[in-house]
Amino acid sequence: MKSVFYILFFLLFTTWSQAQVLKSIDGGGKGKDDKTSQDDELFDRKTTRSVKDDREKPNISKYKIISISNDTTYVDTTLSIRKDYKFNYLRKDAFELLPFSNVGRPYTELGYAFDDLQALPRFGARAKHFNYLEVEDIHYYEVPTPLTELYFKTVFEQGQTLDALFATNLKPNLNLSIAYKGLRSLGNYQRELTSTGNLRLGLNYRTLNNRYFVRAHFAAQDIFNEENGGLTDRSYQQFLDEIQEIQNRAAAEVRLDNAETELDAKRFYVNQFYNIRPGNDSTQNGQIRLKHVLDFTDKEYRFIQGSSTPEFFGTPFENADLQDEVEYQNVSNTLLLSYKQNHLGRIGFKASHSNINYLYNSIVVLEDKRIPNLIQRDVISLGGTYSKTYKGFKLEGDASYNITGGFGGYAVHGKASKSLSDSLQFSARIDLSSAAPNLNWILNQSDYENYNWYNPDYENVITQHLEAEARSEVYGSLTASLTQIDNHAYFEYLSAPEGSLADSLVSPQQTDLQIRYLKLKAVKDFKYGHFNLANTVLYQNVLEGESVFPVPEFVTRNSLFYDNYLFNKALYLQTGLTFSYFSSFRSKAYDPVLSEFALQNTQELEGFYTLDFFLNAKVREARIFFKLENFTTLLEGNTNFAAPRQPYRDFAIRFGMVWNFFL
Repeated sequence: MKSVFYILFFLLFTTWSQAQVLKSIDGGGKGKDDKTSQDDELFDRKTTRSVKDDREKPNISKYKIISISNDTTYVDTTLSIRKDYKFNYLRKDAFELLPFSNVGRPYTELGYAFDDLQALPRFGARAKHFNYLEVEDIHYYEVPTPLTELYFKTVFEQGQTLDALFATNLKPNLNLSIAYKGLRSLGNYQRELTSTGNLRLGLNYRTLNNRYFVRAHFAAQDIFNEENGGLTDRSYQQFLDEIQEIQNRAAAEVRLDNAETELDAKRFYVNQFYNIRPGNDSTQNGQIRLKHVLDFTDKEYRFIQGSSTPEFFGTPFENADLQDEVEYQNVSNTLLLSYKQNHLGRIGFKASHSNINYLYNSIVVLEDKRIPNLIQRDVISLGGTYSKTYKGFKLEGDASYNITGGFGGYAVHGKASKSLSDSLQFSARIDLSSAAPNLNWILNQSDYENYNWYNPDYENVITQHLEAEARSEVYGSLTASLTQIDNHAYFEYLSAPEGSLADSLVSPQQTDLQIRYLKLKAVKDFKYGHFNLANTVLYQNVLEGESVFPVPEFVTRNSLFYDNYLFNKALYLQTGLTFSYFSSFRSKAYDPVLSEFALQNTQELEGFYTLDFFLNAKVREARIFFKLENFTTLLEGNTNFAAPRQPYRDFAIRFGMVWNFFL
């Protein structure tokens, strides 16, 4: 049924959009309002004409991509080394992430960012959220003709990953989009099948008089993983010793043979505003705007296991058919009233209400404690926003404070940016927050006795983040940040109680150590003729609290490649090598019951390098990618790990493409 629905949706959109394009070409549909000239600009044409007919093609800059923060770009069909870095399952640069052996599994974080701090606790199972699309990850479209983008890339054994997007306009001021990203990959090791799907439906609408604007989306996401728990002690040693029998990775023994996890999520989001007073001149001075944001998010996380394994997770309540399931709902409404005055800027006052429900099916009663099944809060917060451009500086601010509801906290974001010249930009930001730890630190239930806890008295995690960035076309970019964290919450493997079959068990912790985290990141490209060297270097230092906040000191990625146009510029070619390296550190270990990473003291993650050969090409609007991943392991073997007990990927030949169609 889903397939039929998608096909009907596609055909219906195509029919409507074709009618809209023909209507615009014929000059029909124009109103008498002079403001419609802004809409008509969407159909400005180049002088070039199509081979199939005499209709002129719209300029590619008319195919606009709009973020929820109203940053607008257009469809980019160029090929660069940065596009190669983003050609992966996440569709973004994964420089600070170390992937597990199969696509769609978790990543070990090599660095941390703090630009998304908020005043409310988050849902748990964070290892399941690398591919989860947040509100900020959804884009909206304004296109003159139907736009299609297809992404395809091979995976590891029996599967593929595909991301397809279709956007169209029913009217110049009414644009719709539908997109679906799907993955299936069996993997090279036992019990590491991944199967995920991300469906997005988007709406972008504005009235012809530009008084009312709305952007909305619906997202349905499911992330399924078989869990193997990593290598057993025997296969771990065989992997290090490169024993011949384990070179067939499917023969390697793994700790779990009947466990799986799944995250199901749905979100309905509406961001709309109405210009009560549109302004009294061309700069909209004196504008009064009322904005409303609705975010309804529903998530369910499940850990399912056919039979218990007390040697890994401790004493179970059930020996067979184990199932941990938690449901989360957050219905949030925000109202924002803003006033724009040219000398003062835009000042906004906002009020928010969030209804949070975090629910298990039953109450757990143990000998020494009682674990409830519900966290329910109605949180009301007040705050404000500010934006202004003053003497070339763009100033932005946003603040909110929880005044009632049981989750005290605040979040403050401020940013200042300036273009010092056409080739030099500077920005600085501050992010502050006080928020309760994630909900699975506070409350968790499981069919394993050790994974049941209730910590209502945990202190708020207080985070202070300062960051500055300079970008230059000549000298590259440099980003420096300093982060301080108080009451840091984390999971940790602790020694198991006497008599337990497991050596260590996961426990939620909160430290009174103050964490101070310094991060420096430099990006610089060099070009000589047709030869290029692209460099990204990261230096990190945990000045205080390193024992609970482990990161590698150095991470680097360097690409040396040749590029040129061939066949009378019909084809653009890139080919070369990418070198990646990170230094040793005591990384966190992955826990499949929680889908979280936890501190451990048994295995140092040895730093290692990888070397990839790539050949990329661009033909018209198609970008083709071919890569020999980690090819040095053919000669040196592979004894590297992505996390404790989780082997890193072997050599693989992978290829794929990104192709845009403009109808």
